[in-house]
Amino acid sequence: MYYIIYPIFYLLSLLPFFIIYKLSDFFYGLMYHVFGYRKEIVMANIAIAFPEKSADERKLIAKQFYKNFINTLLETIKMISMSNIAFEKRCTIEMASTIELVAKGKSVTFVCGHQMNWEYGNWIMAKNSTIPLIGIYQKIGNKAFNKLFYNLRARYKTVLVSTKDFKYKKDELLVPPYSLALAADQNGNPDSCFWLYFFSKPAPFVTGPAKGAIKNNTAVVFAHFRIPKRGYYHFDTTVIAENANEFSPEELTLRFRDLLEQTIKESPDNYLWSHRRWRHNYSEKYSHLWIDAKQP
Repeated sequence: MYYIIYPIFYLLSLLPFFIIYKLSDFFYGLMYHVFGYRKEIVMANIAIAFPEKSADERKLIAKQFYKNFINTLLETIKMISMSNIAFEKRCTIEMASTIELVAKGKSVTFVCGHQMNWEYGNWIMAKNSTIPLIGIYQKIGNKAFNKLFYNLRARYKTVLVSTKDFKYKKDELLVPPYSLALAADQNGNPDSCFWLYFFSKPAPFVTGPAKGAIKNNTAVVFAHFRIPKRGYYHFDTTVIAENANEFSPEELTLRFRDLLEQTIKESPDNYLWSHRRWRHNYSEKYSHLWIDAKQP
């Protein structure tokens, strides 16, 4: 199956960018106006995050989100044949402070949210990291597509490990110096997550990124995803902690939440609003896991 789909996707990836974006505009029309893909979830999520905005303002955010989302999907196909020169013209990163930490001998835990383009983010971080970058990914059920995306993501030597395998392989992988990239706004088990406000509503935040960073005393660095203009991306990094073991897991999680909210407010359309971030509702049975100063 892989040897059937790969040539098809490779040929699609040869399309010039101006055609890629014409296709993106077409699929946006279908996804938003015709099929309404997860539209109720998207609009409900934006209302939770921005209750102060009008219905028209939220609709504009939603429309641009769909455009960014489809751009990301088609840009990912384009990456199959994209040259290194073409990629570097379209994607930049500022990580001087992170490189300074690595020079001091620190390992790094990168944390980020579900922003676009996450595939570009993997490549640019791997290309600019002076130590191995470990990426944790969710396996795709179809083996052919899983192999296609695995090879794509590993192009610049990212060490990939699936979410299921990580707990068994982490001791052999997390040998200093290393960097570990995590989307830390995942929906985890509400019975074991930290609970805190995310915008205007409580949400569970996974504890693993903070606890793992403290255990290995890595630096913790937040990655901002920005879109200067269509098809171009810039990534900034902010040091949350130089030595994670100087903080509690709760403190690191709250700092991550604050930076994630800030970067979403700067570009409200550049967040994966179709992701059900508020899937679980807070109740008193989670009170022992509540870590926010503001009470629910």
